Amino acid sequence: MLNTPEAPDKTRNARLEARISSDQKDFFQRAATLTGRTLSELVIDSTQEAAAKIVQAHEAVRLSREEQVAFVSALLTPSEPGARLQQAVQRYRQQAGL
Repeated sequence: MLNTPEAPDKTRNARLEARISSDQKDFFQRAATLTGRTLSELVIDSTQEAAAKIVQAHEAVRLSREEQVAFVSALLTPSEPGARLQQAVQRYRQQAGL
């Protein structure tokens, strides 16, 4: 499973409720039974997995092959600092007494 905040040995002391139709509950119960889990286990496991995928998709940076090459090239061969940056460094060094 993906990196998630819930550890198996943590005490469960929070409650989550959701209103669903009878048909949905029957369907979820059927899935739980088929997998040998309780309804709560099925809902918690499925929700945890879905949430982890959503968080991972939003936190990951995806680059095309062209973008990857440009990124690595910029790291390996950085451009020279411009005049404004050089002036800023010079001012900083003077103020810091370096």
